[in-house]
Amino acid sequence: MQKRTPLRISWLDLFLRAFQFVTAVVILIGLYNTFTAARYTSNQWATLVFAGLAQGSIYALIALGYTLVYGILLMINFAHGEVYMAGALSTVFLANYFARSGFLAESPFIAIVLMILFSAAISTVVALLLERIAYRPLRNAPRLIPLITAIGASFALQYTFRGFYGSEFRSYPTVEALRGIWNIFGFEVPIVQPVVFLSAVVLMLALYWYVERTKAGKAMRAVSENKDVARLMGIDIDKVIVTTFALGGALAGAAGVFNGLFRPQGVFFLMGFFPGIKAFTAAVLGGIGNIPGAMFGGLLLGLIESLGPNIILEGLGIPGTNQLKDGIAFTVLVLILIFRPQGIFGERLSETKA
Repeated sequence: MQKRTPLRISWLDLFLRAFQFVTAVVILIGLYNTFTAARYTSNQWATLVFAGLAQGSIYALIALGYTLVYGILLMINFAHGEVYMAGALSTVFLANYFARSGFLAESPFIAIVLMILFSAAISTVVALLLERIAYRPLRNAPRLIPLITAIGASFALQYTFRGFYGSEFRSYPTVEALRGIWNIFGFEVPIVQPVVFLSAVVLMLALYWYVERTKAGKAMRAVSENKDVARLMGIDIDKVIVTTFALGGALAGAAGVFNGLFRPQGVFFLMGFFPGIKAFTAAVLGGIGNIPGAMFGGLLLGLIESLGPNIILEGLGIPGTNQLKDGIAFTVLVLILIFRPQGIFGERLSETKA
């Protein structure tokens, strides 16, 4: 008769369980205090929700670049935030030209579409140069080397664009057509919030359709599963990788314009750092390498960042809660890495991918 091995619980497991319990209790106390105090009206909550969805959709578009590259190359492209910055910073000049010429006021829809296309083109070119110069020579190198290279490429891009455009802050012009209020389910919401959210969702659905339904998308999924088998089946690996970087770059460029419409100020050469880290958090939250997971993770992170300070921190009596949004995002990253490193929709990594 086989002896049963006694169940052993380490001190680390006990600490993590206790940490989970304390975290849950603190969140519940904050929620209870906030809702019983009734600090906000239902219309203010609706505005916060749509603001979170708009910001989250921007994170999701950037996060898709991380997820696509990781799915193909199993590397984290930490220079992707600068790809986003390149499109947003370059397009601010075009946007201001449209505003000065009156074109933005006369034909706002056409002007915004042209801005999105221009920003996507700039970010795509930067992403392709990044792949060709920094990553392709290291494709067969140990995993740590491309990671360090990505960090170096991030700094190189930041100060290259500082040399191009200077270090001063710039801002996108105000689009008069997006300054009004929409009535959605009885709530008055600024037009720009649902417009940015819905536009980003359209791009995300287009990417999902491309990956799932087109021949090029099937090739991407095949390369993601097994590069050697895909090569034997006649798939051009280099072409797939280039397409992956181009798609990620185009989405990041579009996110730059959406961010300019939603939050016009603060456009400068370092603007890609925090959104890049938060988008990486969103990708991890949804499940790195999982496209729907990156979309959901971005939206969820945006909601947490928008609602968290008001729902939880104010209920705990913490002052200056709106200044702690970045801290909330990074806290979410730490908690996800501790308690569910594969993400919400992610699967446990096999040894070959770990």
